[in-house]
Amino acid sequence: MIRKIFDLLANVPFVNIALAGICAAALGMAYMAEYVFGLAPCILCLYQRIPYFIVIGLGCLGLLMFKKKPQIAIITIALSGIALLANSIIAFYHTGVEQKWWPSHLEGCATPDLSGDFEDLLARIESAPVVRCDEIPWADPILNLSMANYNVVFCLGLAVIAFISVKLARAN
Repeated sequence: MIRKIFDLLANVPFVNIALAGICAAALGMAYMAEYVFGLAPCILCLYQRIPYFIVIGLGCLGLLMFKKKPQIAIITIALSGIALLANSIIAFYHTGVEQKWWPSHLEGCATPDLSGDFEDLLARIESAPVVRCDEIPWADPILNLSMANYNVVFCLGLAVIAFISVKLARAN
């Protein structure tokens, strides 16, 4: 059984398409949460979507390049692992903001500046985003984990799988 798993992880086209497919499914769930269940994303949620798009593109590129240049297909897996690791870091930062471990320094995540005259204050409040990064719109009822919490573990796990795949593919 373990040998079959290692064989799958060494299969460069399979890993490229699997990572792309898993990331497409994750994006599909994010968009479903947004458009079907009405969970509007904050700016950090939107930033967490970018690496998923990158991995989808890299997976498709790796699949297309495998026959001509297998080394490029292996590199796309490594780059996907880096993108997923970056996503895990963004999600960890988002988790820290949600849990009030640290304030967000990103525009749109912090409370608007309340200084100045009334007209300036009103303009800043009107231009502030509707969704704040430090508020958790949904947490699972059992473990009380937010989507950002799950994204940390999910992307970190996929990054580890990608890096193991690169090591196995280069050994073959």
